[in-house]
Amino acid sequence: MANPASRQQLVDYCLRRLGAPVIDINVDPEQLEDRVDDALKFYQDYHFDGTERIFMKHQITAEDKVNQYITIPEAVTGVIRILPIGNNLSTGGIFNIRYQLHLNDLFDFSSASYINYRMAMTHVESLQEIFVGQQPIRFHRHRNTLNIDMDWRDDVAEGEYIVIECYRILDPETYSDVYGDRWLREYTTQLFKRQWGENLKKFEGMTLPGGLQFNGQQIYNEAQEEISRLETEVTTGYGGLLMDMIG
Repeated sequence: MANPASRQQLVDYCLRRLGAPVIDINVDPEQLEDRVDDALKFYQDYHFDGTERIFMKHQITAEDKVNQYITIPEAVTGVIRILPIGNNLSTGGIFNIRYQLHLNDLFDFSSASYINYRMAMTHVESLQEIFVGQQPIRFHRHRNTLNIDMDWRDDVAEGEYIVIECYRILDPETYSDVYGDRWLREYTTQLFKRQWGENLKKFEGMTLPGGLQFNGQQIYNEAQEEISRLETEVTTGYGGLLMDMIG
């Protein structure tokens, strides 16, 4: 069978990995759904394929200006920055350094190297970072709000747009390839197995006809060991590059 392409196909795949239908997997369907949720949550928080980096636009409303923050979709997990807005970080006007450099024809690309220009622009960017900096923002994932520390009365007007660079969860219902991810399949299987062992532990020591006994603790321990390995693997090998992020 091809890689799982839906939530139910992922559940069926993991159950087959554990031995179904040859072996009866003693886990309630609602428990299975909960474990899939747990697996997706961990995947989206720690695996670099669980989120995507995007530029999201937002149109300022009258309510935003009153609240002095904007509401962020729940799927956004972290905010990196917002593009320069308002007068605080304006790059236009005759008093701008870039404008003056071009106005005085300091750089002629047709007869000279662009290296000096590049060095000068790097210096300008350093000055901008030291004396102006990026727009201060504060984002909290569970509040779903982005506070922008600026003069909301004068810096932005109702109807204007701001652009936010952020990370957004990759919705598996839209991008079904997520369900077929190798690490996610294995992690979900082990979560099912641990739940199976948890359910069987209460029958520990009971003898079935023929002298068989449940060994839920062993199933639980095996699954827990694999879960720890997989979580270490994803946090050390699939976490992506470290960078500044608010969220």
